[in-house]
Amino acid sequence: MFVVEAHSDKESSEFYVSLGKQLSALTSEESDLIANLANISAVLYDQIDRLNWLGFYLVKQDELVLGPFQGKVACVRIGHGKGVCGAAWATGETQRIDDVHAFPGHIACDSASNSELVVPIFHQGRVVAVLDIDSPESARFSEVDQAGIEGLLPMLERLAWDQVSM
Repeated sequence: MFVVEAHSDKESSEFYVSLGKQLSALTSEESDLIANLANISAVLYDQIDRLNWLGFYLVKQDELVLGPFQGKVACVRIGHGKGVCGAAWATGETQRIDDVHAFPGHIACDSASNSELVVPIFHQGRVVAVLDIDSPESARFSEVDQAGIEGLLPMLERLAWDQVSM
């Protein structure tokens, strides 16, 4: 049985390295993409403090479509370049936004969200999904958080993305 290890300093790079090892172990013997994304979203939401939403949007044709997540009901479809998630997809770059209300074109799925971290996930050289993390706190995500989540990308990119009809 998989057990998530508690870590005393959830703001450190060591926390994210440990989390990455745990997630790799959790996903290593499961080949189903959706099952893995569901468990990854549950673990991350449970282990990262001060969040109100965390989940995946999958690229399907010309939209991001809601995938496994933790939190309140979410927007189901997001257009290319629209909002923070669409910007991460369009640019292929992480978006760390201290105040989402000041972000041009922000899509307010949950009015309680004040800051956001969105990391694009690549497969065969193109963005196939984004990991979206929201917090009710302004400026919640630090450079350490960004680097830590980006450090999970090799594990995320090894998942079976070809299961999604893009």
